[in-house]
Amino acid sequence: MGAAAGTTHVLREYALLADGARGALIGPRGEISWMCAPRWDDDAVFSTLLGGRGVFSITPSNRYVWGGHYEEGTLIWRSRWVTTDSIIECREALAYPGDQGRLVLLRRLLAVQGDAHAELLFAPAAGFGHHGMAAVTLDDRGCWHADVGNLRMRLRGAADATATRLSSGIQSLQASLKAPEGGFHDIVAELSDSPSQERPLDAQTLWDRTEDNWRRAIPPMSSSIAVRDARHSYAVLRGLTSPSGGMVAAATMSLPERAEQGRNYDYRYVWIRDQCYAGQAVAVDEPHELLDSAVGFVSRRLLADGPKLRPAYTVDEGPVPKERSLRLPGYPGGGDMVGNHARDQFQLDTLGEALLLFAAAGRHDHLDSEAYQAVTTAVAAIVERWQDSDAGIWELDTRRWAHSRLTCVAGLRAIAAHAAHHDAATWSSLADTILADTRECQHPSGRWQRAPDDPRVDAALLIPAIRGAVPADDPRSIATLDAVCADLVHDGYVHRFRHADRPLDQAEGAFLLCGFWTALAYQQQGDMISATRYFERHRAACGPPGLYCEEYDEVQRQLRGNIPQAFVHALLIESSLRLPHQPASADSQLADHRRRSYP
Repeated sequence: MGAAAGTTHVLREYALLADGARGALIGPRGEISWMCAPRWDDDAVFSTLLGGRGVFSITPSNRYVWGGHYEEGTLIWRSRWVTTDSIIECREALAYPGDQGRLVLLRRLLAVQGDAHAELLFAPAAGFGHHGMAAVTLDDRGCWHADVGNLRMRLRGAADATATRLSSGIQSLQASLKAPEGGFHDIVAELSDSPSQERPLDAQTLWDRTEDNWRRAIPPMSSSIAVRDARHSYAVLRGLTSPSGGMVAAATMSLPERAEQGRNYDYRYVWIRDQCYAGQAVAVDEPHELLDSAVGFVSRRLLADGPKLRPAYTVDEGPVPKERSLRLPGYPGGGDMVGNHARDQFQLDTLGEALLLFAAAGRHDHLDSEAYQAVTTAVAAIVERWQDSDAGIWELDTRRWAHSRLTCVAGLRAIAAHAAHHDAATWSSLADTILADTRECQHPSGRWQRAPDDPRVDAALLIPAIRGAVPADDPRSIATLDAVCADLVHDGYVHRFRHADRPLDQAEGAFLLCGFWTALAYQQQGDMISATRYFERHRAACGPPGLYCEEYDEVQRQLRGNIPQAFVHALLIESSLRLPHQPASADSQLADHRRRSYP
């Protein structure tokens, strides 16, 4: 298949193309090595990332070194290669916004300095590599057509390509591309779940529409301390958000959190918690579209499922499929698991996060009658289930997790401010009852502990103070922050919790989500120096494309897990918006103590 097609890279080198309905990963050799079609949780048509057979590459013909960047405020990526005799770029995008049943992939080879020479390899293979192109034909307009499993393919800009069967057995189109200095060459690939009768739009029109739509979709985020990164993270979240309003947790599946440890999960689904994080984050700025998308999706699922709310759904609001293996080699060190075991779990904190999301909407007067009905449904579900054991935020064994119950306390307190008088009193009283019961999770040292039968500290226990379940100056809040930084920080990075007596870095990577929580906790305490240190430490835990995974291996300086992880981008946005503002009640002596205790 060629060097470009068969090589797998470290995750920090992949860029994301996304249009809301699906996403693609593109590597430094110009290879699209992962894309599911036509929707996020459908089978992949480009799957070399996991050892499958489908790929689409445009790679310089001569030796080169790689670079690249996103056009600011978009998910339009520019691969940039300095070769032995030229400088070449390839502008990449999925036409935005995307159509649910049809994707349009735009690739423009640009000769920046000297003439551009590149090699094209187009070999889609549906069903994670099982079904290559069939019935390949070239029409009188120079457009290739083929069947790819149940999909229909159309490729423009490569009329001179040669149809060749690869050593893997699938059909490919291969061509040498050229562009004179200052010029360009367009390639447009389309895949759809039904035959298209429309005459295809020209490439320039597609590019113009995509640029304009991205320009209108991304807010200025001018109050952030990291404007470019906040806008980029908003673009990532927007690209991960489907037309239904559901935001997938990541574009990928089965990328390992730890080599050969079996922790390989499918994240191409909508986690209610993650959706709430994203809505709350952008609401710190303005009531942007992502807030309304989150409120709409979460409202519909609450009204449909009530106390049986699932942790995750497909973007079409259906159940997540059961886990199964694809029998692929997998990403090195990982597996090939489709589906997710969270489908059968109960996670109590999602009900509290939903109320926090609705409260954020209420602050902007974006809580309509349907959303308020969802609020009452969520509260009723908490009444029914808050004493039940649940799987918790980390999706572990079922216990009476402190974080889950305290998140419900925070959500009830927050939404009470937007409730009718009778509801407000009732919901506040329920919050007090749950908080009182959670005293069984107070450690003898004065901090919160994970569960009545688990005395360990957990970075998620920073959330009760951040979200208002208890005051920031409550001794339990202060003691928990101290304990997190004393016990869960390694080299400035924050871990979730301690696994038995193993050193933090030997058990798993640092959780970037926890690092941004820590920054928010310090900001809330008025210690802006420590807050900024943690923010900047974790903001830097990405590769050149600025994408974050769930975990960061601080020893090897590598990303771990699926990419891009939506909730990390959400917390980057929120912390970048909150950090410029020091709380009015900040105690200077407490802030001095925090600075002295920073590891």
